[in-house]
Amino acid sequence: MTQNSSSAPGLLKLVGVPYFVVAFIARLPFAMMVVGVLTMVVTARGSLSLGGLASAAVGAGTALIGPFLGAAADRYGQRPVLIVSAVLNAAMLAAFAGVVYSPLGEAVVLVAGFAIGATAPQVSPMSRSRLVTIIDDRMLPAQRVRTTSATMSYESAADETVFVFGPFLVGILASFIAPWAPIVLASLLTLIFVGAFALHPTGRHVSASRGVDGAAPSAVSELFRIRLLVVVLGIFGVGLLFGATLTSLTAFMADRGAAEQAGLLYGVMGIGSAILALGVAWLPPRFTLAARWLVFGSILLIGAGLVATASSVGMMILALAIMGIGVGPTLVTQYSLGAARSPLGRSATVMTMLGSGVVVGQALASAVTGELGESIGTAAALLMPLVAAGIVFATGLANRLMTPIQR
Repeated sequence: MTQNSSSAPGLLKLVGVPYFVVAFIARLPFAMMVVGVLTMVVTARGSLSLGGLASAAVGAGTALIGPFLGAAADRYGQRPVLIVSAVLNAAMLAAFAGVVYSPLGEAVVLVAGFAIGATAPQVSPMSRSRLVTIIDDRMLPAQRVRTTSATMSYESAADETVFVFGPFLVGILASFIAPWAPIVLASLLTLIFVGAFALHPTGRHVSASRGVDGAAPSAVSELFRIRLLVVVLGIFGVGLLFGATLTSLTAFMADRGAAEQAGLLYGVMGIGSAILALGVAWLPPRFTLAARWLVFGSILLIGAGLVATASSVGMMILALAIMGIGVGPTLVTQYSLGAARSPLGRSATVMTMLGSGVVVGQALASAVTGELGESIGTAAALLMPLVAAGIVFATGLANRLMTPIQR
């Protein structure tokens, strides 16, 4: 008997409300890692340079190893991969705190930072992959497009929220308890909530497109098709934007004697971005993904241009608010394109590639922007968000040129 779309169960009924609560908290440690490492190293070792390098090492570990974790999840299922990475990452976070406060050399600190990134559980991309797989395998075709769009909107809004709240939580814990407190809390949250995320019933779900031996029907080479790689480069640009904006904003506020307020101003962009990301699900289908990338990328470019020329805190708040209108919908669009272009049976790999692109871009831009701000000045640092927005727009234009017009 055929089930009509009105009586078919929705995604919320298929996975349950507790899933979204656990998945939300489980991604918080990832958002705390880069800032927590930077804060602890700078405080304990008294070196801003070493702190920046340690944060970059975390990003490098995620970039190099993260996609392999996604591939392993595609091959063997998410549950064993997540459990192993949660235990290892919790141990690495605790070990890092010991290394930083020990007399061990800087090289050991960097290796420990790399180990944190390499073992980081890829909760966000695996949640996206898990939900997209359930949508494709268990929902009716008529439901899939809008449900996928709504899911990507929620996931991006959740990421935006934790990436705003994560650094804020690090600042609170480091200020009122100790610089090591955020890393210890991240270790505990990883063990408890990533473990719960791994053991959730949806963790057993494997795509129906997989063979009996777990092998994907698509070749690895399909991950390197230009139409997918342009999305990875575009989301890398968004990561660059995050890192460049927060770092340049810190320099901007430091010039005004209020560096500690940079996170509050950054929240103007982050909160607005999260709200707009949720609204993407209600955009009409005729407003295609390729067109959305260009439109919202243009808004991002305008906002970044205003950031580069802001001369007062009020102007900066306005510029960040405009950027928030552009960045959330752009991120949702890129993840939606990534899901649509994932080779059959390799969605976790693709989502991890996209998630790694954000983290690497953030870490790289933080290091470069910080160096520019220190060696040349704040004006140079404030140009970096504009450069990042330019990359986002240029890749959006390239994507539009290689996407057939939908009528």
